Amino acid sequence: MDRDYARIRVGRHETGIMGLKAAVEEAARTLSGKSEEQVGRFLLEKLSKRNYIAPPAREDYRQAFLREYRKHVGMPQDPEEDSGSLKILVVGPGCSRCEGLEQTVMDVMTELHLAADLEHVRDVKRIAEMGIMGSPALVVAGTVECVGSVPSRNRILEWLKPYAEQQTKEK
Repeated sequence: MDRDYARIRVGRHETGIMGLKAAVEEAARTLSGKSEEQVGRFLLEKLSKRNYIAPPAREDYRQAFLREYRKHVGMPQDPEEDSGSLKILVVGPGCSRCEGLEQTVMDVMTELHLAADLEHVRDVKRIAEMGIMGSPALVVAGTVECVGSVPSRNRILEWLKPYAEQQTKEK
């Protein structure tokens, strides 16, 4: 599986995007000071090369890519864009342990068919503001589940399974 795979909310649905992290990092590096319209067009064009984006959904994807860009560069998030869905945070600077934890969480989410907003918080200032003093850390629905270690796949499954079961009941 490609290491640069992310699940994001597009409109009202979760979808997988290949190359999102690299595209957002490139946009942050090369388009600093440009308008959101320019950034959105760049990300849509760049990511359309690796992901099928149906023409009627292009605007929803552009908005989703811009939301991910804003998170990456530390811009304030629009509270109205909050989906109200489950939020899962992998917290850590991006070392191999943090990346491995993020991948395992994505794999478990896929296995459980769990719709959630998964974010990898790499910004040291934001991590400090969260009061987390070790990495990697995993935060599920506002609860810090672990700090300073990589939990087993089974442990992550235990933490996420109740949320998947709840989503199934709500359908």
